[in-house]
Amino acid sequence: MRLPLLLSALAGAACGSDSPQENTPPGGAGGGGGGIGGHGGVGEGGGGAGGDASGGGGDASGDGGSGGDASGGGGSGGDAEGGGSGGDAGGGGSGGGEGLPTTRVRIMAANLTSGPRQSYDPGDGQRILQGVAPDIVLIQEFNYGENSADELRAFVDDTFGSTFSYHRETDAQIANGIVSRFPILEAGEWDDSAIDNRDFAWARIDIPGPIDLWAVSVHFLTAGSSVRQGEARELVAAVQESIPESDYLVIGGDFNTDRRSESCISILSQVAVTSGPYPADRNGDTDTNAGRTKPYDWVLADGDLDPHETAVVIGASRFINGLVADTRVYSPIDELSPALTSDSGADQMQHMGVVRDFLIPTDAAPVETTPGTALAPGSSSPGTRVDDATF
Repeated sequence: MRLPLLLSALAGAACGSDSPQENTPPGGAGGGGGGIGGHGGVGEGGGGAGGDASGGGGDASGDGGSGGDASGGGGSGGDAEGGGSGGDAGGGGSGGGEGLPTTRVRIMAANLTSGPRQSYDPGDGQRILQGVAPDIVLIQEFNYGENSADELRAFVDDTFGSTFSYHRETDAQIANGIVSRFPILEAGEWDDSAIDNRDFAWARIDIPGPIDLWAVSVHFLTAGSSVRQGEARELVAAVQESIPESDYLVIGGDFNTDRRSESCISILSQVAVTSGPYPADRNGDTDTNAGRTKPYDWVLADGDLDPHETAVVIGASRFINGLVADTRVYSPIDELSPALTSDSGADQMQHMGVVRDFLIPTDAAPVETTPGTALAPGSSSPGTRVDDATF
């Protein structure tokens, strides 16, 4: 049993490789309107007992801890979307015994604004989000209309569905946020002292199973690698102070990194797995800026969550290490409907979405721990404590 943490006030009752993929059939706005919004039930479709549609008879057993590809049919995992991505069983190499029931959770980092206002108003990024159909989005530049609560709620409803919940940091010009199919239990922001128009937005999410997921939405500065190094240190300190070691953690968003060997990534490796292989597009390209020359955008999972990664399956396409969603090279584009081929090349769109899927065991026993004892991946002792985070 996990000890309770301080709950923030909820604005709305949210129940609610570098190698390419296998192409085979699967068998400027103001800072208002922050806080958490939520409607309705737990999600659309609710999952089921079906296995991945990638074909019959794959090994879903995990082989006593080492895990297999889990891409075969059969197995008891349910798709959290009720039919879009399939519902692999076996944990995608996560191991942990035979036939564990699992739920597929798709996580996406998205700085997909376009146009002169750094907003989702033009619709290009919105269509990409609709086509990918993530369960959890770590969203940057979370601006829509005038950012009123009604406008933000309408954006979430139209893009994801009325049962999704969201958190948007308050008083931020280009806010970070989290959108979730699953209930957001608490949310807030940690200070990014390098910049005054955004912070690190976080949410604790009640994903299926007994282990909660902490999602952190990040937008590092372009000022230089030394600045990003400082931001990463600040973020790691907040994570180690605030997140129980037994919970899952995902950190994602626009890191503005020029290369994968930047010092900020090494620092983040204290709390998340930062090594490859990395998500790639249809052509095997892992870079994510508009010119496809730099790895700006990331989805990083901690040492507990990362072993549960599985292939991203969209339509008849399968992306073994995750997907960089560039509509200019994605084919057939109908698999990402309503996205258009031109969307990723829209005026002033500077990033591609990054997508990773995880098969979450729904009957795994949580480890009892206390808040503020987050461990680095592979570590056996708690991280250094720092000042209390602001919830």
